[in-house]
Amino acid sequence: MKTSRRTFIRAGAMAVVAASVRPSSLFASSKAKGIIGLQLYSIREDMARDPLGSLTQVAKMGYEYVEHANYVNGKFYGYSPGEFRKVLDGLGLKMISGHTVMGKQHWDEARKDFSDSWKQTVNDAAVLGQEYVVSPSMDMTMRNNYDDFRKYMDVFNKCGDLCKRHGMKFGYHNHDFEFSEKLRGEKLFDIMMKSIDPDKVVIQLDIGNMYNGGAVALDVVKQYPGRFENLHVKDEILSSGGPEKYESTIIGKGIVNAREVVDLATRIGGTRVYIIEQESYQGMSPMDCVKEDLRIMKEWGY
Repeated sequence: MKTSRRTFIRAGAMAVVAASVRPSSLFASSKAKGIIGLQLYSIREDMARDPLGSLTQVAKMGYEYVEHANYVNGKFYGYSPGEFRKVLDGLGLKMISGHTVMGKQHWDEARKDFSDSWKQTVNDAAVLGQEYVVSPSMDMTMRNNYDDFRKYMDVFNKCGDLCKRHGMKFGYHNHDFEFSEKLRGEKLFDIMMKSIDPDKVVIQLDIGNMYNGGAVALDVVKQYPGRFENLHVKDEILSSGGPEKYESTIIGKGIVNAREVVDLATRIGGTRVYIIEQESYQGMSPMDCVKEDLRIMKEWGY
């Protein structure tokens, strides 16, 4: 995912009773090699117009798991957590994970504790039965200098503890800047990987985003074996005129060598969750794209 699309994601407020689906039950129900899910940002316009109809189409395609990208004022796509859980259950879908930005405002340095709004975000994720609470971005002010960046990696670890109390894991999803920006001569991504506790924080590796930062997915998976249990499966081609050099496309059709990356991540990366995402469509409809992406993943044996 790209930072620019995250302006609509904000944590909500009031407390609800958390009810979670345990990770073991989620994985036990998967029939394929691991879990294949769909990042719903891939069909963002469809979800904005008709969430129920869009999710119904996704379920009919054969998806069993989804990942949200819209948590606003305590609601998911306009539904309360309990209401949205009922919608998903009725369609046979499980919300394996969700993207909600954890920013500076969510950590109270004076109290050494998370804000009530962030605690509510985690509570609401548990109501949906999520296994992962994933922050899909990092504010520029969190990475201005080395000491501040390391401090927020400690906050990430603390969030891992918070999520664990709800039967979930905290995760971070990369863009491109983690590979192009450096502090003290070291890439942000490398600082992250040595600073976070892998037992508390999952790096949801987006194998496509990194190309705009000059990184190559195969190299990253080899560099950090066993660290990527949750993967964003994406492919990239040269941009047709957007602000960045590369844009996403049907998996297996671009420069990422997606199948080789996915296979390698399965063998040595510890990957067991595969989240399909496509943000650009080259003239196809988003729904047709994600249907084709799923077909290809299943053809590959996932």
